Amino acid sequence: MRIEGSCHCGNVRFRCEAYAPAPFLHCYCSICRKTAGGGGSAVNLGARADTLEVEGPEHLGVYNAKIRDDAGGCRISSGRRHFCTACGSALWMFDPEWPDLVHPHASAIDTPLPRPPERVHMLLDSRANWVQVADGPHDVQLDGTPGESLEDWHRRHGLLQD
Repeated sequence: MRIEGSCHCGNVRFRCEAYAPAPFLHCYCSICRKTAGGGGSAVNLGARADTLEVEGPEHLGVYNAKIRDDAGGCRISSGRRHFCTACGSALWMFDPEWPDLVHPHASAIDTPLPRPPERVHMLLDSRANWVQVADGPHDVQLDGTPGESLEDWHRRHGLLQD
């Protein structure tokens, strides 16, 4: 599915082919919470990296998150979180460990997206204490990460795009 997105101020526009376009996976980790939304719940889609086209690349910034461990250590994530340097909009994440993939933030997408049949709320053990997480019949809540990939979830629900 061809998706198009942009930042809030319009300096950056992008398009790509999404194989996993349903915004189902809501993340509450501290990285997503602090870089892409007040309460967390950043939602990343799956797309093919070789199809990413960007207008306004001079307005892009990249953040490699610091990942802290329980022992007080810290490592720098290989994931490159792209954002607009003018308005701060989170746009997509690319990780060279998976060079074929790019993960656009659903919040930056302007194309209508398919409604997911369920929502998976992950890394709830990192969520802010004031965040209330949806708990309906189609909400799955996980303290950690899910046991299936974006691709496998889309395949299971018949939503995988070729």
